[in-house]
Amino acid sequence: RHAVCIFYLVLRALDTIEDDMTIGLDVKVPMLHEFHSYLYQPEWKYMESKEKDRQVLEDFPTISMEFRNLSKVYQDVISDICHKMGVGMAEFLEKKVDSQHEWDKYCHYVAGLVGIGLSRLFSASELEDPIVGQDTELANSMGLFLQKTNIIRDYLEDQLEGREFWPREVWSRYAKKLSDLAKPENIDMAVQCLNELITNALHHVPDVLTYLSRLKNQSVFNFCAIPQVMAIATLAACYNNKQVFRGVVKIRKGQAVTLMMDATNIQAVKAIMYQYVEEIYQKIPGTDPSSNKTQQVIASIRAMSLPGGPMASRHHYSPIYLSCAMLLAALSWQYLSTISKATEEYVQAGEN
Repeated sequence: RHAVCIFYLVLRALDTIEDDMTIGLDVKVPMLHEFHSYLYQPEWKYMESKEKDRQVLEDFPTISMEFRNLSKVYQDVISDICHKMGVGMAEFLEKKVDSQHEWDKYCHYVAGLVGIGLSRLFSASELEDPIVGQDTELANSMGLFLQKTNIIRDYLEDQLEGREFWPREVWSRYAKKLSDLAKPENIDMAVQCLNELITNALHHVPDVLTYLSRLKNQSVFNFCAIPQVMAIATLAACYNNKQVFRGVVKIRKGQAVTLMMDATNIQAVKAIMYQYVEEIYQKIPGTDPSSNKTQQVIASIRAMSLPGGPMASRHHYSPIYLSCAMLLAALSWQYLSTISKATEEYVQAGEN
């Protein structure tokens, strides 16, 4: 738990550098590339940031000292993830997300690496089996599913703030400019584009279910599962929904509380996933260009979600750990949302 907290603080410091608009690219790019090395420099700190979270940079010697007090196995994970994330942030400072491959790559840098790092920490702590940390493809999918959900849902907010993270390869088939999708006369094409991206995101659900089926620790399970069920509920609310281009689409607070209370074991999560993909299936327009692909990916999720599907069964967990696990899950969801949002803001600023 201590290692996860230090991991959070270190990534918050890295994100604060990346988010600071007052740092020129000539200074920022080298800092992002070298940030992981600052963990081993006892005196390193940055006093010139104007960001609201600048305290993590000004007090970085305290954070780095706690980092160096961790077991070497934890240090190696955190340092490695910081190095890769810093390099990825720098890569997308002046680069747009064009292809679907680049969309996956961008989401990997800002969210997939967080999932991989956390998974390696879970295994290093022996709370989970080694395979959880070794299977980086599944851990990456956990992050990508959350990040893609955020990007899809936040279309209008990003447009209003001058950011673009929908992949050009997809939206260019429906409009000349991404901003055109928000125009009322283009709403039908906009919804088709939306549905295609949601279909893309749904392809991560089988990996999510496989990953969760391997977890043994109650707190770890809830920490990982709750954000995922929130994401599938959000996608179901967004699918074929014109409101994505007109305002904010959010799941209801009562719905969110129910999801948090219910997502305590793999069978319950499978049932939740099944419920929401069925909701999507019922809304698939017959004329939608992606309808066949959407039906196919839903079929694969159904096969894994039905009782007796190709997944390891689990016992129901005791609720004794729920309060702590829910807090950790809420923090992880907030962190992924916050760090990805901050990354998106600066990437767009770099483009400008």
